[in-house]
Amino acid sequence: MGEGKEFLTFRQRNSGITKRPYVLATVMLAMFMAAIEATIVATAMPAIVAELEDFSLYSWVFSSYLLMNAVTVLIYGKLSDIFGRKPVLTVGIVIFLIGSILCGLASSMEWLIFARFVQGFGAGAVMPIASTIVGDIYTKEERAKIQGYLSSVWGISAIMGPAIGGLLVEFVSWRFVFWINVPLGILAIIGLYLFLHEEIEKSKPKIDYVGAFLLTLFVTTFMFILVEGGVRWDWLSGPIVSLALLSLLSLVIFVFYERKVDDPMMPFELWRERSILIANLTSLTTGIILIGLSTFLPTFVQGVMEEKPIIAGLTLTTMSIGWPIAATISGKAILSIGFRTTSILGGVSLILGSIVFTILSGSDSPLLAAFGSFLIGIGMGLTTTAFIVSIQSTVSWNTRGVATATNMFMRNVGSTVGAALLGGILNSQLLAFYSSKGVEDEMNLDSTTMLLDDQQRNELTAQARSLLQEGLEIALNDVYWVVFGFAVLSFLFILFLPKKQKADV
Repeated sequence: MGEGKEFLTFRQRNSGITKRPYVLATVMLAMFMAAIEATIVATAMPAIVAELEDFSLYSWVFSSYLLMNAVTVLIYGKLSDIFGRKPVLTVGIVIFLIGSILCGLASSMEWLIFARFVQGFGAGAVMPIASTIVGDIYTKEERAKIQGYLSSVWGISAIMGPAIGGLLVEFVSWRFVFWINVPLGILAIIGLYLFLHEEIEKSKPKIDYVGAFLLTLFVTTFMFILVEGGVRWDWLSGPIVSLALLSLLSLVIFVFYERKVDDPMMPFELWRERSILIANLTSLTTGIILIGLSTFLPTFVQGVMEEKPIIAGLTLTTMSIGWPIAATISGKAILSIGFRTTSILGGVSLILGSIVFTILSGSDSPLLAAFGSFLIGIGMGLTTTAFIVSIQSTVSWNTRGVATATNMFMRNVGSTVGAALLGGILNSQLLAFYSSKGVEDEMNLDSTTMLLDDQQRNELTAQARSLLQEGLEIALNDVYWVVFGFAVLSFLFILFLPKKQKADV
């Protein structure tokens, strides 16, 4: 894409005044804030749902956050191409912190879900713009190395997140897993204004509000169908059919509208590049894998294996340790064996990791769960780093923000759909199990929350506890078979990546 001169001009203007090491540190701090949130919340969720109750809304805590994250990530990417990275990232962090404070004040699951909407609205700016800043101030060869540094944030947060989360849940309160974001966000904002200097030529903003609305409508209605279908409403009921029609209609209108509008929120011409198309489709499927692991593994380890929250958190830690290790290797491998071969190796690791979870049982050691988690982390590290470096090397500066955001948008959509889809499968399979055992009148979805609290679990009769654990284990195994299917699909997508990559523009 022939706008390299503008990119070079921007770099030349900023190379003398932007302090790259300090900017990198600031970007890593902002990413750490978002990364540690993921590991802490997943660890604390069993304690949260045990206090606030209503297990049927469990997946909505993740879906609400991911929905707003997915929808806003493209808008933030577009705005950063217009107004610059610093002001847009700052606004995102501020909104994220407001949402975090509200989450910590939640007195019901409904309140928590609303607060997660706010938090997700701000989080949409953090990851894509942080990665875009790195693409702005480093060359292609440097990016491969620096992306490894950025991915190391996940390893650090993985080690600290579950440990801190487990300690806060056991000795203080789960509310502090949200409030811990506040000092981190404030430091990140200070760092941005001290060290990142931009000279952006201001232009009249053209924001695709219609496209944003249509996309929000599509993702929201589709998520409702996946979460509530077969649980609150029958699959062929009036509400589900109506939502399905509305979802399909909004998607069709969105695609046609984006193709005709002058400055679309999702520029489809980017998708004409084969490497970008395959990277985005694979990010969609790996997003489902990622949320399937991070959302439901702690529930399996605590509810079925009867381990403590900190142990459940540590099984997730191995994923986030494997991720930065693989990302660092990926940064070097891209330059030697190419981004396609690197991605294929990542796809194989995703399949192997998902196989582990399909055979996991309550009698197994948490170490087996941790091993499967580590393999998933290796797969994510190899693929995501290769995708980001490839995409940022294919486009120019004035589209790098939206191009990076589009890839992360697809992963977020995958996670959003995955949280809803897998949550719906879990709920429907639990209900089917209770019905098959003839205990649907005595047990419901909220009964599962008793397994997630040591005191409540110990008060159950041996028969009731065994029945609840059997149902939860069967339902979660079904969830992980679906995850395995998406791992296979991810690998098949990767095989279609082009063997040669375009030169850096």
